[in-house]
Amino acid sequence: MPLPFCFGAIRGILKCQREDATVKFCVLASGSSGNAALVSTGNTRILVDAGLSMRELRKRLATIGESLDRVDAILITHEHSDHVSGLPVLARNKDVRAVIHMTRLTGPAIDWGETQPARLECFQAGASFQIGDIEVQSFGIPHDAIDPVGFTFEAEGVRIGIATDLGYIPESIKFHLRRTDMLLLEANHDLDMLKVGPYPWSVKQRVMSRVGHLSNLMMSDYLLQDLDACTSRLILGHLSEQNNHPEIVRMIATQSLEQRGLTTTLAIAEQGRPSEVFCF
Repeated sequence: MPLPFCFGAIRGILKCQREDATVKFCVLASGSSGNAALVSTGNTRILVDAGLSMRELRKRLATIGESLDRVDAILITHEHSDHVSGLPVLARNKDVRAVIHMTRLTGPAIDWGETQPARLECFQAGASFQIGDIEVQSFGIPHDAIDPVGFTFEAEGVRIGIATDLGYIPESIKFHLRRTDMLLLEANHDLDMLKVGPYPWSVKQRVMSRVGHLSNLMMSDYLLQDLDACTSRLILGHLSEQNNHPEIVRMIATQSLEQRGLTTTLAIAEQGRPSEVFCF
C-alpha cells in the first residue's frame, strides 16, 4: 500500500512552515506530569486533554503560533490528574470559549469546584461526532479510570489516532487505529527498569497490569504485527521519567519499523516542551 502524501515540520522549528497545510497536529506535553495535544484545520482547533495549567497551555500554544482563545473544543480522555489538572480553571474562564467534551461517566469523576461548567457536552464511549470540519471517533481503552477513551480524528482525508494510557491493545483498538496517517501511541515503561525501579510493588503491579500502561515490549509488538503501513508519522509518548528513557524507546521502535521495512517517521513526545508541528 503506498504511503499517503504528507509532510512534517523541520525539527527544532515548532511552527509549521507549510502555508498550504490543511491539517496540523502537535503534542504540547506528554507524560505523568501533564498531557495535552492540539489537532487543527484552517477552521477548527481541538485540544485533547488539559493536564497543564492554563498559563502553561497558553505559553505552549503560543510557541506554535496558536492561541487558547481560538480553541473550539476540549476533548478529555479520562479523569486522571495528568490529563485534567488545568480543566476546572479553563472551564471557569470566560475568555475560553471551547466546549468541553467527555464521556457521561467521566464528568462526575472530576472535581470542578463549586459548579460543573455550563459548556459541557457528554458522549457515550464509542460514539462518533463532528466538531467543525473534524470528524471525531471515540473508542474505549483498557485503563484504570472510570470510562477512559482514545480518539481518532479525520479531516481533509487525513486520519490521526491517539491511544495512550492503556494496559494492552485489544483487537477493537487495533481496528480503530487502522488507516491512520499519524499515530500518537504510548511507550510508558521498560519492564526491567520498572521492576528494579523506586516504585512500591503495588504501583509496579498496577503499571504492568492490563489496565495500566503500555511497555516498550508491547509497543514493539504492535509495530511489528499491527501498525498500518500507511501510518507515515508515529509519535511515541507518555514515557515514564523513572522507568524508561527516550533513547531506549527510539532504538526499540526503530528496530521494529526497520524489521517491517516501513519508512514511518518516528518522533518521541516530551514532557517539557511541545513536539514539532506535523503538517498534512
